[in-house]
Amino acid sequence: MSTELQTATDLRAAFEDIKQLFFQGKALEAFEKYYADTVVMQENEAPATVGKTENRQREEEFFGKVTEFRGAELKSVAFGDNVIISEWFYDYTHADWGDRKYHQVSVQRWQDGKVVHERFYYGA
Repeated sequence: MSTELQTATDLRAAFEDIKQLFFQGKALEAFEKYYADTVVMQENEAPATVGKTENRQREEEFFGKVTEFRGAELKSVAFGDNVIISEWFYDYTHADWGDRKYHQVSVQRWQDGKVVHERFYYGA
């Protein structure tokens, strides 16, 4: 298994592609392209979800319950070696949670060109 360093330059190109796919309504396509089979994803302090299959199901359930998407805005992003930290503002309606407007920070850890760990931080 390679542990090749993903430089900030490498990650900028990947993040730009992910961002464009997201804004085109293709978030799941970005997930398939850029997330490792062993990816670990975690919402705030909730238990982590381990594995691409399990996280794909979680993502599909989330997006399947968004009944109205009013917008998303990238507020800031920082790149380091093997890490991307991005701040977003989201505004949507979810079938289970109702109207949601909030800021979220995502911390992605990368290895071999794929996201291997992502954690989301946001208010209740």
